[in-house]
Amino acid sequence: MSDRGTVHLAVYDTFADWETGHTTAHLAQRGFTVRTVGLTTAPVTTMGGLRVQPDLALAELRPEESALLILTGASAWDTGDELAPFAAKAREFLAAKTPVAAICGATAGLAREGLLDDRDHTSAVSFYLAATGYRGGERYREADAVTDDGLITAGPTEPVAFAREVFAELKAYEGEQLDAWYRLFHDSDASAFAVLEQA
Repeated sequence: MSDRGTVHLAVYDTFADWETGHTTAHLAQRGFTVRTVGLTTAPVTTMGGLRVQPDLALAELRPEESALLILTGASAWDTGDELAPFAAKAREFLAAKTPVAAICGATAGLAREGLLDDRDHTSAVSFYLAATGYRGGERYREADAVTDDGLITAGPTEPVAFAREVFAELKAYEGEQLDAWYRLFHDSDASAFAVLEQA
């Protein structure tokens, strides 16, 4: 399958590794290249105890060289400003019309950056984001995952819905195949397998 572009996955200590497994695995199968980006290229350790060596440092990352930036949850989103540079990079991506996908604690980082004030979004629960002091509470949606103006958001319990929104944004799966993928991995609907085999 031909290269469909490079997706960048942000990695940092306590990165919630289960939140993007469906997303990155299936993007890779659909012809995308997945590269990891850290604050530096020093190894990080995920919440699951896996050691990851970033492919590049955040300062090297350019929106025009990426199809999408993925930000996952991590305890560091709620314990200080260590990950704030990733939220600033998300602002740069969105300004360049390159999509961003944020799940779990990363949504709070984007809220603090002001990126959720004028976009529909979701997260774990509304009061989690309200605690950031952001001004986007009226745009909060009680949904598994939300896409608005190039920004995808989801709560920590919705990695499959998160993946579905990413696939739709990047056209990795479309139409009937996208619906079938979601039914298979979210609902364990075995009948969806036959549709995916045609993809």
